[in-house]
Amino acid sequence: MAEDELQTQILALARGEGDVRGRDGRAVDRVIAMLDEGELRVAERSGDDWVTNVWVKQAILLYFARRSVDWMGDRDRDALVYYDKLPVKRNYKRLGVRCVPPGVARYGSFLGRNVILMPGFVNIGAYVDEGSMIDTWATVGSCAQIGKGVHLSGGVGIGGVLEPPQATPVIVEDGAFIGSRCIVVEGVRVEREAVLGAGVVVTATTPIVDVRGEASVRSKGRIPARAIVIPGMLPKQFPAGTYATPCALIVGTRNESTDLKTSLNAALRDHELAV
Repeated sequence: MAEDELQTQILALARGEGDVRGRDGRAVDRVIAMLDEGELRVAERSGDDWVTNVWVKQAILLYFARRSVDWMGDRDRDALVYYDKLPVKRNYKRLGVRCVPPGVARYGSFLGRNVILMPGFVNIGAYVDEGSMIDTWATVGSCAQIGKGVHLSGGVGIGGVLEPPQATPVIVEDGAFIGSRCIVVEGVRVEREAVLGAGVVVTATTPIVDVRGEASVRSKGRIPARAIVIPGMLPKQFPAGTYATPCALIVGTRNESTDLKTSLNAALRDHELAV
């Protein structure tokens, strides 16, 4: 079935036309299968920006409506047994992915060749590109888009979003390094080869303060390419007084190098960043 035909059927089901739990819902099954194989993506790069495929997110929501909660796995044999609507991903070997127990990726997520999934979690609709590392207890939320050669350190939380369908997912572009216990949510975009030191929290409303020049520059929602970021605090006036509130501080720029790993290690050392 052609992609434009699938889109037409999904949009009709989203409008309440047809029986999502019956034969009409086969279009939903096909979309989820294509997501699982990396043939479709929730969001795609378009020039310098990213575009969300709203109808694909609608298909994911319809997939939940199409399925019932049941036992997954053999309770007498399997190590992983659970009670849910969605099965787990099983095509690791064919995709060239290493999954360390008890790492879990839900069916309908995609992991590219040479991805390593430590005991973390990848939700439906997420896309993790080639050569990326999802370290221990890191989570990749529904529909998040992770680029090539990205390192998500231990305990990183990449937020997910399904509703509203038009909401932009979190984007982490190629070569980015996300330090331990960082949180990136609410459609934030981390551009290529950026470095987030341990404990950075970035939401859609978190002030991102660039202090590399003589005067600070504030922005929200986007970490620039190759920026080096640490947790910071800003004073804010409340009725009860002035208190410090979190921000993300851009303190440096990753050095040019043909060896990105060497460049990254030097950047972390020069700016005394914990990872």
